[in-house]
Amino acid sequence: MANTPSPDVSPPVDEKRASFEREALVHLDVLYRVALRLSGNPSDADDLVQETMLKAYRAWDQYEKGTNAKAWLLTILRHAFINEYRRRTRHPETVDLDKIEPYAVFPEVQDEDPQGAFFDRIVDDEVLRAIDQLPVAFRETLVLSDVEGMSYQEIAGILDIPVGTVKSRLFRARQLLQGKLYDYAVEMGYIKGSPA
Repeated sequence: MANTPSPDVSPPVDEKRASFEREALVHLDVLYRVALRLSGNPSDADDLVQETMLKAYRAWDQYEKGTNAKAWLLTILRHAFINEYRRRTRHPETVDLDKIEPYAVFPEVQDEDPQGAFFDRIVDDEVLRAIDQLPVAFRETLVLSDVEGMSYQEIAGILDIPVGTVKSRLFRARQLLQGKLYDYAVEMGYIKGSPA
């Protein structure tokens, strides 16, 4: 008598695939947006998302079902980005966060915009180009916070850094962006420029 599987018992592979589709695939847009900001071009972003999803599927049995799948996937994406970056450059990008010259927060923006609402009004190609020019440590923090709306705690978990470091990097990233975008914001009429 041949061993035939019971028709009412689903193979574990089908359950894994269904669970993965239900909890992971819904985050593809977020993964692509973050990958695009990190990598700088659509082709690399596509590759990064594909690699992330492949690694996530292979490790799906390690994911605790019902927890924050988006944060788990973004952590995998970040590690894949770092590994690819290291492979391409043969050494990681290092940024001494304390030695970067801080830009003064412009008075026209300071009172009105202590938490980055300024950027919510002008997110367009110019802002995205400015974000792309930030050092990776600042760029990834800013993208996760201001573009994807993640909490400090979620970002700290994804980047594997303390919450205080997240806040510091976010503050400095916003200062750098204000410096890069000041003239553009004046030109577009978002803020009034300083009298010359």
